[in-house]
Amino acid sequence: MALKCGIVGLPNVGKSTLFNCLSSARAQSANFPFCTIEPNVGVITVPDEHLIKLTEIDKPKKVVPTTIEIVDIAGLVKGASKGEGLGNQFLANIRETDAILHVLRCYDNDNVTHVDGSINPVRDKEVIDTELQLKDLETVENRIVKVQRQLKDATNKEAKKIFEVATKIKEALLQGVSVRAIEFTESEKEIAKSFFLLTDKPVMYVCNVDEASAKNGNAYVEAVREAVKNENAEILVIAASTEADIAELETYEEKQMFLEDLGLDEPGVNKLIHSAYKLLNLETYFTTGPDESRAWTFPKGIKAPKAAGIIHTDFEKGFIRAEVIKYNDYVTLGSESACREAGKIAVEGKEYVVQDGDIMHFRFNV
Repeated sequence: MALKCGIVGLPNVGKSTLFNCLSSARAQSANFPFCTIEPNVGVITVPDEHLIKLTEIDKPKKVVPTTIEIVDIAGLVKGASKGEGLGNQFLANIRETDAILHVLRCYDNDNVTHVDGSINPVRDKEVIDTELQLKDLETVENRIVKVQRQLKDATNKEAKKIFEVATKIKEALLQGVSVRAIEFTESEKEIAKSFFLLTDKPVMYVCNVDEASAKNGNAYVEAVREAVKNENAEILVIAASTEADIAELETYEEKQMFLEDLGLDEPGVNKLIHSAYKLLNLETYFTTGPDESRAWTFPKGIKAPKAAGIIHTDFEKGFIRAEVIKYNDYVTLGSESACREAGKIAVEGKEYVVQDGDIMHFRFNV
C-alpha cells in the first residue's frame, strides 16, 4: 500500500533535518527559508519486533518489512492559500499525502533564523492551520456553488445532503475550526471525505526541541499541548539535530550508549514512525516461511478477502479461506508444522476480521 505522510511546517523549523533522520534519502538542510523546493520522498522501514522474531525462527532467504513514504514538503508562509511563496506547490503536494506530520520549532538558538523573527510554536501552528483552512474554504465554496444548481431538482436527495455537509464545513472553517475537529454522523463523514480537504487529514504535531529537552519537553511543548488539546491529535517530542547525530553512528551499541546518556530507551524517530503508523490507523499481518518473511500493511478492521487482495487482486477475487496462526502461538511453538500439530491453525472465512500480528496463509481459486 503506497501510504504517504507529509512533513510540513514553516521554513527553517527542522523539517529536512527530521526527514534525513527518517529515511535513506537526504534532503538539503540549510539555514535559510525555502531550502526545500521539490518535495523529497523517502521510504521508511517500520521497525517491527514481530518480524525480527519471525526471521529468527524461520531464517528465510528474504525479509520484506512494511514501509511508509515520507514526503518533505517546501516550507509554508502566510498567504500560501493565495499563492504566496511556494504556496500553490505546497498545497498541491500536501493534498497527495494521507497524513500530516506538522513540525513545530520548540527550541531557542540565535544561530538559526526564524522566518517570523521569534520562537512561538503555537503562532506557527496557527499560520499553517489558517492557510490550509482558507484553501479548504475555497474548495467547499466552489462545491456549494456547483451543488446549488442540482438543488433545483427536488428529487435529487443526494445533492441536498452534499449541500448540508458542505455548508456545515464552511461554517466551521469560517470560525477557524479544521475539518478533522468537526463532529459528523457516519453518513456526513463519508460525504466530507469525498471533498478531499486538507484539514480533514489526520495530523501529528512533532515538537522539535533541543537535546536537553528530548526526554521531558519544555515550556514551548507544554504550550503546544494546551493549544491542541481539543483536536484529537497526537504530539511527539523529538530533538531532530540529536537524532541526526544518532543516525550517523555506525553500530547498534554506539547508538544505545548515546541514547542511555540522554535517558532515552529508543530513538525518537522510531517512536515517530510507530506514531505515524497509528495515525494512519494501520496494522500488520505476516506471511512467513523458509523462502520469505514479509510484513503486510492493512487498514484496521478489514476482513480476510480484502487483506488477501493486498498481496494480489486474484487472492481477493478467488478467496476461499484463510489459515490463521496467532503470533504468540507461532513464537511459542516455533514453526507452522508445530502449530498445525497443536491445533493452533484456525480456518477462517470471508467474515473474519484480520488482527494485528496475524500470520496468514490464503487459499484461493481464480
